[in-house]
Parts: sequence; C-alpha cells; structure tokens
Amino acid sequence: MNTQHFLVPIDFSAYSDQALTYAITLATQLRARLTLLHVLHELSMVMGDMASALPDTYLQELEAEARRGLEERLKRVHAAGLQGDIVTVHGVPFQSIIDTAHDQKVDLIVMGTHGRTGLPHALVGSVAEKVVRLAPCPVLVTRGAASTAVQ
Repeated sequence: MNTQHFLVPIDFSAYSDQALTYAITLATQLRARLTLLHVLHELSMVMGDMASALPDTYLQELEAEARRGLEERLKRVHAAGLQGDIVTVHGVPFQSIIDTAHDQKVDLIVMGTHGRTGLPHALVGSVAEKVVRLAPCPVLVTRGAASTAVQ
C-alpha cells in the first residue's frame, strides 16, 4: 500500500495552524506524510515597480523567516511520529498550492480559510475556494471549530 501524502498550505495564521492540527490528526490515523507549503506572494504583483527597488537581502530574509516558521511547525509533525517536509515557493497563493499538489501528486490538501464574506470576499476572493474548484485532488477546508470536506 502506498503512503498517503497530504499538502498543508501554511500562511502563519491561526487558521492554517488549525488546519495543520487537523492534518496531523488525520495523517496519524492514515499513516500519511505531510508537506508543509508556504507561498511567498509574488511581490511584483502586489507592489508593481516598487518591488524591484527592494534589496535582495530583504527578500532573502522573508524567505528565511518563512522557512523558520515552517520548520517550527514541522517539529509538530515529527513529534506526532509522522514524516514530513517543507516547501517554500514564490507565486500566486492559490495557483502555487494547486501546482505543488499536482507536482507532488498529493492525495489530499488540508487548508484553513479565513471565512471572509460579503465585500471582503468579493474584493479579495478566497484562496480556499479557488483551490477547492481547481485542485487535482480532494481538499479538506477547516474553518473555526468545524471542518468541511469538499471534493
């Protein structure tokens, strides 16, 4: 039997930490391994031409900080007796999550959602919603105290 492989996108919010807790619980039962993913949002898309003015050391520090945060969370995975690894990528969050899931042939994506509604949702959109619609595998979305499995 092949080992199940779960992808857990981490944005360092309480929502993604809660999703990691769900992923660890489920992975323990299914003997799955976890990949923790952080997407460094493509700054040129957010800041336009100003992004090119940022020193390389700033961008390197952002990436190093993300890796430290992921390594901290990976300790929880290992403490649960599970195998896991970390990945950081640059890009658009929903697309990078989908691409990583496809490239690594994951069996399940476990992610949190901020649960925005109304105007904030219309303006920002939902990364989780886009991932659910476009992912190459099932997606478990956690929100608050409840979780919803969506395929």
